[in-house]
Amino acid sequence: MTDTDPIALSALNHYAYCPRRCGLIHMEGEFTDNIHTARGNAEHARVDRVAYQTKQSGARVEYALPVWSDRIGLIGKCDVVEFWPDGTVYPVEYKHGARRKWLNDDLQLAAQALCLEEMLGRSVTRGAIYHASSRRRREVEITPALRALVVETAAAIRAMLASGRLPPPVNDARCRECSLIEICQPAALAARDAQTELRTALFSATDQG
Repeated sequence: MTDTDPIALSALNHYAYCPRRCGLIHMEGEFTDNIHTARGNAEHARVDRVAYQTKQSGARVEYALPVWSDRIGLIGKCDVVEFWPDGTVYPVEYKHGARRKWLNDDLQLAAQALCLEEMLGRSVTRGAIYHASSRRRREVEITPALRALVVETAAAIRAMLASGRLPPPVNDARCRECSLIEICQPAALAARDAQTELRTALFSATDQG
């Protein structure tokens, strides 16, 4: 990994959800499917096959549009980008599930917006997440805070990949839905770390006694 290697847009989503998941996928090449990833893959395949009817009359719609940013060092694809008659550029990211409390989907959409801005020379201030479970769009404002987080996350991923070291597991509610839980083994690693701390504390107490 070098300073000039681009970061995949999907890596930002993975890192924001769990840095260790990002490392397992993008550094070690590990990936397995579960019901959530299978549904997500099916939804993206449907997007590629079926034209979405935008509410903006006369809008041009591009699917699986390749995007990149040389400034930040990003590369990937947008599920859908709408080009409205008034000049608005509007990315839409498709997700199979409902909205969750983490910012990973919003971060990925913001990264797409920054790529489109750099490529097209136009401001992209809004986009949407289409949640297939509810069949509704959730509009996302591309705020300064989200823009800054994109840059920070890309830098953190680049540093992780350059170091070659996997981050520790989060070992919380996110793990139950993760397709890599059997590879990651968050509970086992947490138990090992706890045992290490206990041994360290025990020997420290013995030395002091």
